[in-house]
Amino acid sequence: MRPSGRKLDEMRPVSIETGITKHAEGSCLIKCGDTHVLCTASLEERVPPFLKNTGLGWVTAEYGMLPRATHTRMRREAKNGQSGRTQEIQRLIGRALRAGVDRVALGERQISIDCDVIQADGGTRCASITGGWVALRLAVNKLMKAGDIVTDPMIDHVAAVSCGLYAGQPVLDLDYPEDSEAGVDGNFVLTGAGRLIEVQMSAEGATFSREEMDELLGLAEKGMQDLVAAQKAAVA
Repeated sequence: MRPSGRKLDEMRPVSIETGITKHAEGSCLIKCGDTHVLCTASLEERVPPFLKNTGLGWVTAEYGMLPRATHTRMRREAKNGQSGRTQEIQRLIGRALRAGVDRVALGERQISIDCDVIQADGGTRCASITGGWVALRLAVNKLMKAGDIVTDPMIDHVAAVSCGLYAGQPVLDLDYPEDSEAGVDGNFVLTGAGRLIEVQMSAEGATFSREEMDELLGLAEKGMQDLVAAQKAAVA
C-alpha cells in the first residue's frame, strides 16, 4: 500500500488555474497533490547575444523554492549563489520547454518562464515543466492575438511526471514520502504525442532492470494523459 493510499498507477489530483498574476504575459498555479508551483511567462523583444540576427527565438527558465515550501525553513538563494540542484532543475525546465517550440516561428524574442515552488511534496521539477508549458502557451496566445506572429510556434504539449520503485513496486507520480524512500527514482519529460524529451533515472542503493525501466516508462505515458488533459482544460 502506498502511504497516500493511491493505486500504483494513480496520479495525485492535478489542477491548473490560469491568470494568477496581473502583469505576466502568461501565468498559472499548478497543484499536483500537495506540490504547488506558481509559473509565469515574461516576454522580451530581444534574444541573448549568441542568437542576435539568427531569426531564432529563445525560451529559458528560472526555478526557486520559497523559504517555507518545505517542512523546515530554507534560506533564500541569491542568483549567484544558487545550489547545483536549483541550476540543474532550471536548465532542465528550459530544455524541456524549448523542445516543444518552433523557434523560427517564434522569431527573435525571448520568453522567460519563472517557476516558484510555494509548497513542495515531491515532483516539483515535473510540476514546473507541466505548469511552465501552460504559462508559455498563454504568452504565445497573446503574441498571436496581437498579430506579432502569424504561425503558431507551439509544436506540441510538454509535461513531466516522476515514477519509481517504491517498496519493490513500480509507482506513478511519487510524493515526498515515496520519493525519499524510493529504490529507483525517475523523471520523464514527454510531448503530448508521447515522444521522449528527457529521462532522468537513478538507483538509490539498488539496481534496476531494463524490464523495470520499461514498466516505469509505461506508467509515465499513462500519467501524461492526465497531465495533457489538465493542460488542455487550463488553456481552453
